[in-house]
Amino acid sequence: MIEIRNLSFGYTRKSLLFKDLDLSLRRGHIYGLLGKNGAGKSTLLKNMIGLAYPQAGSCSFNGINVSGRPVAVLEEVYFLAEEVFVPSLTPEQFAASTAAFYPKFSNADFYQYLKALDVDATAAMDKQSFGQQKKAMIAFGLATNTSLLVMDEPTNGLDIPSKVQFRKLIASLLTEDRCIIISTHQVRDLDSLIDTLLILHDREIVVNHPIEEITEKITFGVFNDTTGMQVLYEEDGMRGKNAIIKNTSGKFSKMDLELFFNAVTTGSNTLIQILKAD
Repeated sequence: MIEIRNLSFGYTRKSLLFKDLDLSLRRGHIYGLLGKNGAGKSTLLKNMIGLAYPQAGSCSFNGINVSGRPVAVLEEVYFLAEEVFVPSLTPEQFAASTAAFYPKFSNADFYQYLKALDVDATAAMDKQSFGQQKKAMIAFGLATNTSLLVMDEPTNGLDIPSKVQFRKLIASLLTEDRCIIISTHQVRDLDSLIDTLLILHDREIVVNHPIEEITEKITFGVFNDTTGMQVLYEEDGMRGKNAIIKNTSGKFSKMDLELFFNAVTTGSNTLIQILKAD
């Protein structure tokens, strides 16, 4: 699906966001892309779809170089940017004027998603709140039925019920032929949604692992005392120590995305080494 090879990119030649970055993304997965503010998550997404041009290396979609934005790529990719800029049209008018660019667009799906997200199809989008605008564009993006769906901070501006509905819709859309990539700094919004975690840190993808594989190797828990445990990372919490320890029992625990992200981005090299071990 997506193949990035030796990608180097920077907004100036003296300061690179990525250097010799490699990444492969496959169909049938929901990827969660995490990183600190300024790490380059949005820029990486734009490189994936041809909206940014690398200084070296390449990015291809289904074997086609995305540079130049060929039609074969555009009709199979939908990108929802963090900031949405809507025209002075209603959602139904927007779909009528734009859907033709996506061969697999479904009007029936579009109205179903608008209803699920509580969006009025006949209200001018530019007169609505940012959250309503975002939901209208999410509904349109889902209805394109593209094989690659890329979303940058899609839950920004959404209230709690809308976030819950968003997660339900995304989970229902995944098929063996589709790849979904969601970038966010709101770690908890990806909880129980993604199946593969990507973490961008210090110009590298330092984590690229299925959630199931992570929880096979490490355990998350709250402990009164971690003395004598193989602690890989811990933080003080209200109920005790929130800790990541090596999984020696063979039992699975629930993934704590926020704790794991903090561990990785504060330099837990042992944790990374355990994940990379066969």
